[in-house]
Amino acid sequence: MILLGFLLFVTNCGIIFSQGGHFWHITDLHWDPDYKVTMNPNTVCPSSSKPVLNPGKWGSYLCDSNWDLINLTLHKMKTFHPKPDFILWTGDDTPHVADEKLGEDVVLRIISKLTKLIQAVFPGTKVYSAMGNHDFHPKNQLPGNYHKIYNRTAELWAPWMDHQSIAIFNQGAFYTEKLLGRTDQRIIVLNTNLYYSSNKCNVGINDPAGQFQWLEEVLSNAMTAKEKVYIIGHVPPGFFEKKRWTSWFVEHFNNRYVEIIQKYHSVIAGQFFGHHHTDSFRMFYSQSGSPIGVMFITPGITPWKTTLPGLENGANNPAIRVFEYDTNTLEVQDVVTYFFNLSYANAIAPLWQLEYRLTEAFKVPDGTVKSMQTVLDKLYHENDYLQKYYKLNSVNYDLAKCDMNCRIDQICAIKEVDFAKYEECVKRESSSSALTAQVPIISFLLLSIVLLQF
Repeated sequence: MILLGFLLFVTNCGIIFSQGGHFWHITDLHWDPDYKVTMNPNTVCPSSSKPVLNPGKWGSYLCDSNWDLINLTLHKMKTFHPKPDFILWTGDDTPHVADEKLGEDVVLRIISKLTKLIQAVFPGTKVYSAMGNHDFHPKNQLPGNYHKIYNRTAELWAPWMDHQSIAIFNQGAFYTEKLLGRTDQRIIVLNTNLYYSSNKCNVGINDPAGQFQWLEEVLSNAMTAKEKVYIIGHVPPGFFEKKRWTSWFVEHFNNRYVEIIQKYHSVIAGQFFGHHHTDSFRMFYSQSGSPIGVMFITPGITPWKTTLPGLENGANNPAIRVFEYDTNTLEVQDVVTYFFNLSYANAIAPLWQLEYRLTEAFKVPDGTVKSMQTVLDKLYHENDYLQKYYKLNSVNYDLAKCDMNCRIDQICAIKEVDFAKYEECVKRESSSSALTAQVPIISFLLLSIVLLQF
C-alpha cells in the first residue's frame, strides 16, 4: 500500500520503506546560435546542408535547436517538475557544422550559455554533466589528457562538482561522486568520447586517460562499500538501431566496456546515455545469457535530421525525460517522456506534452532489468508492440511501418551490444525473416500441385 509518499513492503526482517524520487535527463541540445527565420532557404541555419523551406519560430527538422526552443524547454521542465532530486545532462551542445565555423572559444561560449540557463532555471539543483563528442574543437577529437577545454568546462560546472571531481575532470573529462552526498550511492560520469570511432586521438591506445582502469577501481570499491551506482555518458556502446552495422565505439573499447558491466553488474543500478537523438534502450547479459543490466538512451532536444547515408527518416521531435526511481535502491520505477511536436508548434502553437509512461505504454511494473527484458520479448514477438515502440523511437516523427529489415535493426541493436553477437543476431534474424517470407510462396506452390492432381 502507499503511505505518505512511501512504498511499504513487509518482509521477514520487518518493514522496509521505499521512498520515490525523480530526476531529469536531457541530452543533445545542439544549439545553433545562427538559426533565423528568413525567406532565403539557404541562410536559415548553418547546421543544415540542404535548403530549409518554411522555417518556423521554433525551428526546423533540418536544423539544430534554436534558442527559443531550448529556452522554452528548460522552463517547461521547471513547470512539469520544479524540484528534481538532480539533473543528468549528457552532452552535445554545439551545432552540426564544420569545424572551421566553430573554434575553441565558440564551443566554450555555447557550453557557458547553456550552463548558465540551466543554473538560472534550476538554481541550487545538482547537475551531473558529461561532455559530448560535439563539445570540443575539433569535434570528436577529445584527448586522454589535460586540455584547455576540459579545464574551462570544469570551471563552468564548478558549482555542481567538488574539488576532487574537478581535478580528475581536468585530466580526462570524467569523474565520480557520492550521489547527492549519500554514503551508499554513487554516480560515475564517463567520457566515452575517448572510445568513439571518429576520435583519431586515441588510435593504438588501450586505455585512454586510464579511464577503464579508474572505472574498475571505482566499481570495485563500490562493491566493497556496498554502494549502488548510476553510470552516465554521451556516446553509448553497441549499434545504432536506425542504421545497420553503425557502431560508435572502436571494437576493442566496446569489448572492454561490456566486460566491465558484466563483472560489476551487481552494483550498477542504471546507465543513462544520449548521442542517438532517438528513444531506445540496450540490454546487457551475463556470459550465460541472463539479463544483468539495462542502458536507457534518452532522445535529444534537437530535431536535426541526421546526414547518415541511406537513412531517410532520420529526424525526431524534441524530447525530455523524467526518471522516477527508488531513492534507496536506485531502481528505475518509471520513465516519463515529454515531447514537442515541432510541426504543430510552428503551425499552431508551442506545446510540450506527455508522450508516454513506460509502465503504461508497455504494460510493465517498472524500469528494472527484468521489466526491460519483458519489453524486449514483447517487441520480438508482437508486431503491434514493435510498431508502438518504433513510433516512440523517433518521438512521433517517423510514422512509417516497421518492416522486416526495420525489425531486425531494432531488435538486434537492443539485444546485442557486443559486436560479434550483434552480427550473429542480424544473420540469424535475416535468415528467419527470409524463411518467413517464403512460407506463403511455398504454400501456394503446394496448393497448386494438389489442385493440378484433380
